[in-house]
Amino acid sequence: MSLESVRAFFCENAPEITVLVTEQSSATVPLAAAAHGVAPEQIAKTICLRVGEEIVLLVAAGTARLSNRKFKDRFAAKPRMLEAQEVLAVTSHPVGGVCPFGLPSPLPVYCDASLKPFAEVVPAAGATNAAVRIAPERMASLVRGEWVDVCD
Repeated sequence: MSLESVRAFFCENAPEITVLVTEQSSATVPLAAAAHGVAPEQIAKTICLRVGEEIVLLVAAGTARLSNRKFKDRFAAKPRMLEAQEVLAVTSHPVGGVCPFGLPSPLPVYCDASLKPFAEVVPAAGATNAAVRIAPERMASLVRGEWVDVCD
């Protein structure tokens, strides 16, 4: 169902973008980079975080690391990662396939500046073997993402 919700999202909002499904898993940054023939930093990983009482998605370069200091400076709260079951319940996507597309209900999406150097990034697409190729600015626009600088 999650993969289908992502396909429906692109069909409605960006029909020129194709959801790519691979035989091999792309559930981790190294696996995704190998499956799609890109550098690990071009994988756009999506992290589901609790900030106070709010749940948000952060999309960052595959090799970027969340900076607790930068995050706290920006959001005035410490980020807390959600458990896998809660991520699935909130996004409808399994861990390894989490993305900001095709969500059952809107969530705030933040795109980290670590994505900006790339002409194209590869975020997951709702399954552990699905992804899309997309320009970071286009991704942010499609999901109404706000640019932040919270990673090292």
